[in-house]
Amino acid sequence: MNCRVVVEAAVPVYDVETPDEAVRIAISKTGEMLNPDLNYVEINMGQRSCPHCGEEQEPAFIAADESLVALELEMTVFNVEREEHAARIARKEIGQRLENIPLDVLEIEPIDEESDEDETEDAEAETETETETTMDEITSDTDIGERGGEDGEVLPEFEELIDE
Repeated sequence: MNCRVVVEAAVPVYDVETPDEAVRIAISKTGEMLNPDLNYVEINMGQRSCPHCGEEQEPAFIAADESLVALELEMTVFNVEREEHAARIARKEIGQRLENIPLDVLEIEPIDEESDEDETEDAEAETETETETTMDEITSDTDIGERGGEDGEVLPEFEELIDE
């Protein structure tokens, strides 16, 4: 079984003035820590909401020019037995590279392997059909002798080059 795992990370950022600046720096900092080993991990802004009223808030909390930014890190874990196993693998892989950054598993979604194979087969069949149609059109619409100019010349500009 393959699973898509989303992990929330609380990334500290220093010397920032706005939430947008904090988010950009946090994404850049996280990307540097994950790459090149985990370049397949997608980094997105996290979503925060007020626990009391449910109102949406900025993904960065700023106090005294320091910020704590909520980021969502998404990766696919292959060949696992259970969803819990996928969560442990994702936390371990990401956590090894993001030292001293707390992680929390937000979502684990099993990926249907059969639908992925069907989509791949469908795409290959469509490509083959398009190629066959294109080749048929080329061979039936034009003859070798018809490809040149009105006089049957293959390259009319070639004579001009010889004359020079």
